[in-house]
Amino acid sequence: MVKKVVIYADGAARGNPGPAAIAAIIKDEQGRLITNISRRIGTATNNQAEYRAIIAALEEATRLGAREVDIRSDSQLVVKQISGGYRVRKPALKPLYHRVKQLQRQLQGFTITYSPRQQNTEAHNLAHLALR
Repeated sequence: MVKKVVIYADGAARGNPGPAAIAAIIKDEQGRLITNISRRIGTATNNQAEYRAIIAALEEATRLGAREVDIRSDSQLVVKQISGGYRVRKPALKPLYHRVKQLQRQLQGFTITYSPRQQNTEAHNLAHLALR
């Protein structure tokens, strides 16, 4: 069981909407890899894929017993929506946003930070690999 994890999440879509995939790298506080997620999710927009990557990572972190989660994502929109800086206006994103909030409430600690793509290359590459 791990108390705190750091998650690097990314979603990708070819077309908007189009074939989509998600990826997440879950590490412990020392930066050691715990597990990763990489899979196709069917047709989605890029923002839907970003949300679904975060949801899959949060579900896995919870399953692993994590109580604190620090998420890094290269989607400024999704980070701002989850952190309360932006309202969620698109109807297709609202259920995904609510699922993130539901998972967030199960944790003792939760942070989400915008991380430029250059700092999120592992998850970015995994998402694009799943799209092939």
